[in-house]
Amino acid sequence: MTDALKRLSDEGVAIWLDDLSRKRITSGNLAELIDQQHVVGVTTNPSIFQKAISQGDGYDQQLSDLAAREVTVEEAIRMITTADVRDAADILRPVFDATGGQDGRVSIEVDPRLAHNTKATTAEARQLAWLVDRPNTLIKIPATEAGIPAIAETIGLGISVNVTLIFSLERYRKVMDAYLTGLEKAKAAGLDLSEIHSVASFFVSRVDTEIDKRLDGIGTDEAKALKGKAALANARLAYQAYEEVFSSDRWAALDRAGANKQRPLWASTGVKDPAYKDTLYVEDLVAPGTVNTMPEATLEATADHGNITGNTIAGTYEQARAELDAVEKLGISYDDVVQLLENEGVDKFEASWNDLLKSTEAELKRLAPSEA
Repeated sequence: MTDALKRLSDEGVAIWLDDLSRKRITSGNLAELIDQQHVVGVTTNPSIFQKAISQGDGYDQQLSDLAAREVTVEEAIRMITTADVRDAADILRPVFDATGGQDGRVSIEVDPRLAHNTKATTAEARQLAWLVDRPNTLIKIPATEAGIPAIAETIGLGISVNVTLIFSLERYRKVMDAYLTGLEKAKAAGLDLSEIHSVASFFVSRVDTEIDKRLDGIGTDEAKALKGKAALANARLAYQAYEEVFSSDRWAALDRAGANKQRPLWASTGVKDPAYKDTLYVEDLVAPGTVNTMPEATLEATADHGNITGNTIAGTYEQARAELDAVEKLGISYDDVVQLLENEGVDKFEASWNDLLKSTEAELKRLAPSEA
């Protein structure tokens, strides 16, 4: 095994695991990944928790206690998920301390059903931060139209945020603007900006999945030649936007006040098309100051045969723009694709949340104390 993960880390890419479960915590697996695979953070989402809670018996004791107390299903879910996040945060605390709060982070998402409600999202973010009560937590807020002002409000309260479900370059710029607005609010309120952190989760593989499908529908040689290029081009142009915003005069004023940059985080980095190399969205998105959150299969593939060759984003912007322009010229609307992906992303997380409600409700009934 090569130490590709160490090389990736040395290039300035923070390696985060896109998965969490009670078993991963209690078995020592998470601690092992931190120790041996250079993992310095964890991300979760409703789909991850739904899968974790519906498999095995790791949650039976807590579910049994919750059933005995006759709590609501929603309260049970919050107790279970925040317990996992709190325990994972404690395991990652040494990393958090060693990196000055930059890494060692665990993300937990607001209820996806609130994605189009600014006020409720902000209230939920505040509640989750209080409930987990760990300094190395990131509250995940989706980058919907309603999510943008919620991000600014939450950052303004001094709560660190992982902005999720970003697909478009225009929306990404709004996310960065919301972060700076939040920092300006926090500064005006007298908060310590050095303690506020954020990442912006820019989704990768789903862009190729949707655009490749449309390219296949066109079917020409020109269309086929563009397959597997749009997602990387989109992410690379996002990094260009990041470099622009965080070298601006507006940022410089916040930087002088001790603020941290909002790092781009590459999300959805497991390849969906078996025709593509399984490390594609890791090897081709290497740049300093980024995060790559990987499902375990992608982490293992990178450790086993990843080829890290240095910065693979620098110098690519002109080519990336040309590739996205070529896709547009074939009649595939970029704006249509990214809006569809955002809508689908919210819908998928909401569906997972509803499945989580159902499976938790069934478990509470199964473990409820029998009548005396």
